[in-house]
Amino acid sequence: MLTCKHIIKDYPSGDKVVHALRDVSLTFRDSEFVSILGPSGCGKTTFLNILGGLDHYTSGDLVINGKSTKEYSEKDWDTYRNHHVGFVFQSYNLIMHQTVLANVELALTLTGVEKNERKERAIQALEKVGLADQIHKRPAQLSGGQMQRVAIARALINDPDIVLADEPTGALDSETSVQIMELLKEIAKDKLVIMVTHNPTLAQDYSTRIIRLFDGQVQSDSRPVDETEIHPHPDDQRRPSMSFKTALSLSMTNLMTKKARTLLTAFAGSIGIIGIALVLSLSNGMQLYINQVENDTMASYPIEIKDYSTDMSVMLSTMMNMQNTKAKKDGKIHTQPMVKDILDSVSNSKKNNLSAFKSYLESSEGKDLKKATKAIEYQYDLPLQVYNENTQSGLVQVSPNGLLQRLGMSDMLSATSQISGNSSGQSLWTKLPDSQKLRDDEFELIGGKWATNENEVVLAVDQNNEISDYALYSLGLMNQDDLVNAYRDFIAGNTDKMPTTKMPTYTKKELLNTTFRLVLNTDLYQKKNSVWIDASQDQEALKSIVSKSKEVKVVGIIQKNRRPINSSMVVFTTHRPCRIMWLPNVNNRQFIRNKRTIHKPMYLPDRHLVPNKAVIMPVHWLDYPNPKC
Repeated sequence: MLTCKHIIKDYPSGDKVVHALRDVSLTFRDSEFVSILGPSGCGKTTFLNILGGLDHYTSGDLVINGKSTKEYSEKDWDTYRNHHVGFVFQSYNLIMHQTVLANVELALTLTGVEKNERKERAIQALEKVGLADQIHKRPAQLSGGQMQRVAIARALINDPDIVLADEPTGALDSETSVQIMELLKEIAKDKLVIMVTHNPTLAQDYSTRIIRLFDGQVQSDSRPVDETEIHPHPDDQRRPSMSFKTALSLSMTNLMTKKARTLLTAFAGSIGIIGIALVLSLSNGMQLYINQVENDTMASYPIEIKDYSTDMSVMLSTMMNMQNTKAKKDGKIHTQPMVKDILDSVSNSKKNNLSAFKSYLESSEGKDLKKATKAIEYQYDLPLQVYNENTQSGLVQVSPNGLLQRLGMSDMLSATSQISGNSSGQSLWTKLPDSQKLRDDEFELIGGKWATNENEVVLAVDQNNEISDYALYSLGLMNQDDLVNAYRDFIAGNTDKMPTTKMPTYTKKELLNTTFRLVLNTDLYQKKNSVWIDASQDQEALKSIVSKSKEVKVVGIIQKNRRPINSSMVVFTTHRPCRIMWLPNVNNRQFIRNKRTIHKPMYLPDRHLVPNKAVIMPVHWLDYPNPKC
């Protein structure tokens, strides 16, 4: 039983409101043939769409088998349209590339009916409308009356309670119209058929009830429903469901039916996808390249904050200003303060409070800075006393670099380091980075193992698996006497006497387990007559001290993962992977003995040390925060 209660339907049209239906109240019997008549624009089709659930009313209520639809969800309306209503349209609404049988079957796809059953029921529906012999034809091969019969068969296949027909004979000739009306009349014997038409003759001849609408209102009803005829039936709300297999089959059928369109669409879509992929790949590649450049740059030029910093620009400005002095007109010869100005600029070095800065980094205030860095390393001005006693030149001091002293360059490099703060040329040894991420990003272990104990070191080579001859001379692996003699001949101008040195090659096994001696600073002093004497200048005493000192050995060989940006500018006095031996942190040991007072640096525990340099490696070049320190 279908009941309309005070249905109102309004459509906004610009600033105005169009009243399509005005307070329509009607009740329909379970089986009758109802024709709705009226002029164009009176609301017939709108009313039919509301009854079929294709449109929703503005106010009022549509009661279906005693149940109000005011609270219906979209799923409820889908169920109502799929199981309770069949539609017959004036323009047929058939799928032209599908067969007649497939068009009728399509109405069953949402009900979850199996394929064989769908086909059987579709054939039965087509037999009822007299098209059993046309099931394999396409709609374009049928007449208008036959296509309307297909539409009726499609409307009946779900066995709906209500059949809604919108001008079913509007596009047909009179003879065919009579055939369609006879078919609808037969259907109305056990179903509710509601037809919208402009033909009052057909309505009068075949309908059991005629309703006339005018300007959105009911003008007349030839056979209204009496209250005694109202018998609500329970509503069986079966949810529509289409299986994935059915949906996939329909999609493939549609694609294969229009192959040219499918190919063109796929081709155009592939061009778009390929274009987007190229743009994304170029963007991603460029970003990776920028990140790589940033990472390489910061690996080669990390931010270094030293305890004393000299503004080199001041020194350069001082040297430039020497050419811009004003001419003296008193006839006297004046002194140009070249050295004085340079020394003054050096003496004006600023002192940084690295102890406070270290505390800041380790506090909660420095967490933002830590997030922007890959690693933060601290260096302390505590030289390692390392010797190699297994050389062709005898006992060789490896750290600080004794080769420089033998070549007469130690004083010059000391002065240079005082000005620039860079003492890398005086030692090949430095502490292995504490950050495991920094180690993994910058180095690759190619032989042996990582140094984990205080008596273990690893040797770094460059990307070509090479170590410079300067590093080998300094470590005592090549004969230092050969280099010293060649240097002296060069200074003396005896270049014709300089021998040609053959560059040796090593296997990893030969370099691994190479041993050195680590001497504590305090061990270099010997007590004589209550006075502590520096024994480093006494070769015999030094040999004895070295022989009793801790032995360290090379346990691994590491290689730089990427070539530093400044690799082409490096000279033998600068840090370079092939010249560095990494040593684990030995500053955690207590090396003070007997609380004696001496005049050379000693190793202290970390908690008593003040760093002389903080090396910060940001994650990115441009987003480095400015610490409040």
